[in-house]
Amino acid sequence: MTVVKCKSVAVYCGSSLGTEGAFFTAAMSLGHAIAKDSRALVYGGGTDGIMGAVSAAVLQEGGEVTGIIPYAMVASGGEKDKVTSDKTVREGMNDMQRVAMTTIVVNSMHDRKVEMARRSDGFVALPGGFGTFEEVFEVTTWTQIGIHNKPVILANVLGYWNPLRQLINTAIDHGFIRPENTRLITFVDGPADFAEHLHYDWGTAVLDALDNWTMGEAVPMFDWSKRLGDKITDAGKLAAT
Repeated sequence: MTVVKCKSVAVYCGSSLGTEGAFFTAAMSLGHAIAKDSRALVYGGGTDGIMGAVSAAVLQEGGEVTGIIPYAMVASGGEKDKVTSDKTVREGMNDMQRVAMTTIVVNSMHDRKVEMARRSDGFVALPGGFGTFEEVFEVTTWTQIGIHNKPVILANVLGYWNPLRQLINTAIDHGFIRPENTRLITFVDGPADFAEHLHYDWGTAVLDALDNWTMGEAVPMFDWSKRLGDKITDAGKLAAT
């Protein structure tokens, strides 16, 4: 099998740090690995939580960072930490790091996701909340139906993504997902002993998973090169040709 390197990596993750230090160290590990391997980071443009940590780590190593952010978020001061906790320590980027990254402002959340997908060769998710869940499912669906052919990798720090793995298996058991489509999402589990996750090299493991991904027997559902060229009847249906 020929390994094709993902040169530009989209990372989805929380704008909060979460409750466990392993989430932060995994973000830093991933960011350092992306930069050291001369890859580019594409992300949501936030400076707080593990979102800020992964981008700061890339910039610390002299790497390339592009943040995509909707104007409404810019106008309100950027992505907000969605959870407040005494255990949370803000690890935002400093002013020099902000200058070093490229920020692209778009009109909507939909535009943000499309732009991130367009600029990336593969997708990685660290722990996060509703937004991260939604982004993971959308890019996975786009691979399933053939909009793109790109890997989706979940860094399963402390087993964070295990409930999603179970949900996928449940959907397969009940006939809503084809068994071969489990390949559309790759789980990087790390050591069996969770105590080792704090210092595990998540970055190298995730990048290896990105580069070695294949669709296997999964087949895209549609040909998206086709465009609406038929005439539309006044009843709103495609005219027969």
